[in-house]
Amino acid sequence: MRRFLAFAKKAGYTPTNLATHLRLRKTAAARPSARGPAPKEVVLSEEQKRALTAELESLKAQRPKIVDDLQRAMADKDFRENAPLDAARQQQGFIEGRIRRLESTLEHAVVLEEGATGADDVVEIGSTVHLRNLASGAETTYTLVRPGEVNAAQGRISFESPVGRALLQRRAGDEVEVAVPSGTLRFRIERVKAS
Repeated sequence: MRRFLAFAKKAGYTPTNLATHLRLRKTAAARPSARGPAPKEVVLSEEQKRALTAELESLKAQRPKIVDDLQRAMADKDFRENAPLDAARQQQGFIEGRIRRLESTLEHAVVLEEGATGADDVVEIGSTVHLRNLASGAETTYTLVRPGEVNAAQGRISFESPVGRALLQRRAGDEVEVAVPSGTLRFRIERVKAS
């Protein structure tokens, strides 16, 4: 196209070279991938998968309301300063983006069974562990969960946290050391309850 416009100027069909004003879209090969690297599998518990599926259905159910909001805002005809239209478009973008992320997560989800080894006294994901701090004698209870299920108020800690990593695959009666910023904590595993 550029060559043709340059030829039109050279042949005298146009007074200026229009090729300098032309912007061509980049081809898919020249453009970096918008999707990014191939997604890897996502490990979820059955509870997490149900929660994500419920959220996805809830977001999809909101689509008709957003379309109504957009139509109502467009009826104003003043597109220069139409705050309701901007808000509706922003809400639509947020919801559609979240729907795409959830669909991708669920598409690559791998549901792992809690307590797969079957040993009642071995700490694994989903186990509730009763610990005794060997320095203070205080007893603490934690449940090891996946990172997306963490809730400190309920004593649910990630198996990837320092305490979680120290406890994983240990048994009742074992003593573990956990490195924390203030030093090292020593715990004894009093009881393990499988999920």
